Amino acid sequence: MVNVLIDPRARPVVAHRGNSAHAPENTFASYDQALALGADALEFDVRLSREGVPVIIHDATLDRTTSGRGPVAALSLAELQGLDAGAQFTPDNGRTFPYRGRATVIPTLEGLLARYPEVPLLIEVKIPEAAEPTRVLLERFGAVPRTLVDSTIHDAVAPFRGGALATGASLRDVLHLMPSAWLTPPARTLPYAALCIPRWYNGIPVPVARLARAARAAGCVTHVWTVNDPAVAQSLWRHGVNGIITDDPGPMLRLRGAGEVE
Repeated sequence: MVNVLIDPRARPVVAHRGNSAHAPENTFASYDQALALGADALEFDVRLSREGVPVIIHDATLDRTTSGRGPVAALSLAELQGLDAGAQFTPDNGRTFPYRGRATVIPTLEGLLARYPEVPLLIEVKIPEAAEPTRVLLERFGAVPRTLVDSTIHDAVAPFRGGALATGASLRDVLHLMPSAWLTPPARTLPYAALCIPRWYNGIPVPVARLARAARAAGCVTHVWTVNDPAVAQSLWRHGVNGIITDDPGPMLRLRGAGEVE
């Protein structure tokens, strides 16, 4: 089985927290929609409940996406799953909240692995403490061959290195690669399988095309987040980027299906 997330020939459309332009991010409703559209992989974030259970939520706090308040890590799993994970989603700038009261819960990593036994997964490990519990679950569910583990935090992704799990570059790794983007020849080998990078970081443009070229020379793929404009996606694909990580996979899939991607 070839992992589409590290296949240099692939041009995957990766659903960023699911179909999150149209449904509450990091929920089963959002993932189901993305897969129904034909997304090649799901991207999501892992943190820990108070007792150390891996749960899927982006922010360190509950306020932006749920009916709860305060730190995710302060609540037990039962308390987290009693919250409404669709409470804050609005498609029209606050006029309506169509997912409120629909029993939308914060998923556990275990629940996601059971629900999607064959889907490729791009996992953003948000804290170092979540690395080992995540690894244990991926191994138990046989999900290692279809997974790419990523984090901007080096200490959250480094524990996965050296094994069978494919890993992405941390922010520290990207900064180390940066000089190679201007060198000929560039770096020959890299300790990770993928660059998952934004086009901008803290207001500073990222040299995506140069980094993708340097990564490709070392046998590493590049995925870019978060891309919601098909014209931008087309340009990135033409500059050698592999994966488009998007809140809105539908238009990206139509673009790729039109045969305009090299």
